[in-house]
Amino acid sequence: MAIAFYMDQHVPRAITVGLRLREVDVLTAHEDDMSHLDDPELLDRASELERVLFTQDDDLLAEAASRQREGIPFRGLIYAHQLRVPIGTCIHGLEIIAKAGEPQGLINCVQFLPL
Repeated sequence: MAIAFYMDQHVPRAITVGLRLREVDVLTAHEDDMSHLDDPELLDRASELERVLFTQDDDLLAEAASRQREGIPFRGLIYAHQLRVPIGTCIHGLEIIAKAGEPQGLINCVQFLPL
């Protein structure tokens, strides 16, 4: 089963478009009318939809680490630094994860790009 992504409001549109051109299942917080949510709520929303959250927001790393320490479940988080990881590298890495990964493999985990 392929992994579906939930993009936070800070992810460049080019990443979302690039993934969709590669037939990866992507939903943005903006499309979901949830771009106003705070980081904990955004991670909860992605989990509620059974999607892995992709972000370039450092604060979400802290939220995920806190949940790992406290045993609070989440569907998974993938992070790429917005200045150090090019858009093409994000698209390539996310496509590999979506098509080759298993959703259960990312539960309560943080994955960093590039792979």
